[in-house]
Amino acid sequence: MNFNYTRYKYPSSRNVVFGNKGMVATTQPLAAEAGLEILKKGGNAIDAAIATAAALTVLEPTSNGIGGDGFAIIWYKDKLYGLNASGPSPCDINIDKVRNMGFNHMPKYGFLPVNVPGIPYGWREMSKKLGALPLKEVLEPAINYAKDGYPVSTTVSNSWRQAFKVYKRELKGAEFDQWFKTFTIDGRPPKPGEVWKSKDLSKTLQELAETECLSFYEGEIADRIDKFSKQYGGFISKKDLKSYRSEWVQPITVNYRGYDIWELPPNTHGLVVLLALKILNNFNIEEGNMDSYHYMIEAMKLAFADGLKYITDLNKMDVNIKYLLSESYAYGRGKLIGDKAMLPKYGAPNTGGTVYLSTVDKYGNMVSYIQSNFMGFGSGLVVPETGISLHNRGFTFSLDDNAYNRLEPNKKTYHTIIPGFITKNNEAIGPFGVMGAYMQPQGHLQALVNMIDFDLNPQEALDKYRWCWIEDKKILVEEDFPKDIKDYLTKKEHDVRYSKDIGSFGRGQIIIKNGETYIGGTEKRADGHIAVW
Repeated sequence: MNFNYTRYKYPSSRNVVFGNKGMVATTQPLAAEAGLEILKKGGNAIDAAIATAAALTVLEPTSNGIGGDGFAIIWYKDKLYGLNASGPSPCDINIDKVRNMGFNHMPKYGFLPVNVPGIPYGWREMSKKLGALPLKEVLEPAINYAKDGYPVSTTVSNSWRQAFKVYKRELKGAEFDQWFKTFTIDGRPPKPGEVWKSKDLSKTLQELAETECLSFYEGEIADRIDKFSKQYGGFISKKDLKSYRSEWVQPITVNYRGYDIWELPPNTHGLVVLLALKILNNFNIEEGNMDSYHYMIEAMKLAFADGLKYITDLNKMDVNIKYLLSESYAYGRGKLIGDKAMLPKYGAPNTGGTVYLSTVDKYGNMVSYIQSNFMGFGSGLVVPETGISLHNRGFTFSLDDNAYNRLEPNKKTYHTIIPGFITKNNEAIGPFGVMGAYMQPQGHLQALVNMIDFDLNPQEALDKYRWCWIEDKKILVEEDFPKDIKDYLTKKEHDVRYSKDIGSFGRGQIIIKNGETYIGGTEKRADGHIAVW
């Protein structure tokens, strides 16, 4: 039999998934099963999240890796925790040095956009502070997937092929040779169902397990990163790695129609979600009312304008987040929304790859977690003999001396990856997220509106057609986006265009608690899977 694994002639639907002992939702079935395996061994939702995240670095390297950043919102024993596991720029880099190398903006590839990776330290902190099992046991599924290999899933294979084409065209220099050695089979990307493995990545994960991830920052792995960087004129060094610590932070929130929506503070752009929701509180949003889409788009444009202007390392911000999220500021921003589409404009407040997963356990603990190498595989660099692809998050730094998010030494940059969480009356409702670069705040907004305003269940909320604001008045919509709504928005002077690229609209997971039961929804636009107990 000769199957076509990328063609599906007939529409299909997914139902919500129910469970009461545990649930893991993510974009790759084997990764979800890794998390469930840990739950059944006595781990909690935090252990399951780490196991799933580690497995995803192997199973979906097209979007994330050990050399990237991560963020988490965790509900543990009736208390909410936030973890920022993003890393700063190297201490020896600055704007003048980059300009003197001939750049007017940060490059995408090579060592210049490589900040300190935060993922391994984030796993360490989550495990030590809130986990139930030893990290060594939690990382076993990922180690085995890397050592024994696994059949590459369809969506991942497609992303792999696209990345290969780009890297083959763009990556010139010996420093990129390791990527092609590590992430190809006989010099080509793996096909759907073809088995890929990495002994180097397996050894690295084993070393992380045995050292509780410290080897990445002060051991043999750190030495290899330092040597590789020095060999090709990079700025990241062992000094940067050794000084790194992930941060426990206080999540920020707004109330939307009686629900408390939680995001992480800057340097993430979770603030954009909350700004948009705060503005929408002043409008009537109803299913069947086409103005609802106009209001959502305009609110998102205004929120993004503020976010792109002001968000950077929290310690470097001089705008007051509380004021940005105040009733008065939201009301003033909402007054700018008229009958026609507008160009985005930031306000004047007072100064002052990616993969997403959700896990829950039988004890009521819940995790909303996200990690990324930023642009697919990231910088195009793979540390020799480790299988570690280094991210390129530093690309978002500006080389404009007057920009809030300008490049500076030891500074965290604007981050696109965001986990979300919902509570009501101080009780956990559940974790949610929609990954996909600058689509993420828009995906969060649409998922929340779908559930809260339109009364759609978690699976419906993810399945529903999406829109994505690009720039100015340009909006991309999915092929099943209703033509009558598109025409209505066009009359309001939105530049609405249909797009066949499902990757433009993000990939989401939602788990909602209802009494003693968990209700899960997963992404139809990827190889989404919910493992349940």
